[in-house]
Amino acid sequence: MPGKRHKTRAFALRVLFEADTAHRDARVILERALKESHATKELAGFARELVEGVLDNQRVIDDAICKHATTWPLEQLPAIDRNILRLAMYEILIDNKVPVGVAISEAVVLAKDYGSEGSPRFINGVLGAVSLESGVQINP
Repeated sequence: MPGKRHKTRAFALRVLFEADTAHRDARVILERALKESHATKELAGFARELVEGVLDNQRVIDDAICKHATTWPLEQLPAIDRNILRLAMYEILIDNKVPVGVAISEAVVLAKDYGSEGSPRFINGVLGAVSLESGVQINP
């Protein structure tokens, strides 16, 4: 059974996905979704941290995605994969609060839950390359 933090990552992913595909303000979507979800203060804080962290660092994150996912231009990646990568890259490259292996594992699970059949392998490959280049430890 998924833990609270995993569920919050999935929640943040849905906010980022909606904002990306509907071309709307993610912060407005986030606040509406939080109000509708009746999330605890702790989980609402984590969701805000994730969404705002991605938004505040999106240029750096998207540049890293483009560098490591060379098969497709960023805008041609499936929106769900693009946003899973954004979320994981934020946690790996910027936030550094969870072990890299945990961030990658969480992203792969999100890809299995929300992406296409090839999404988990693609997400794992891109994030593995990022972690190797960054010299970050993959083992939790």
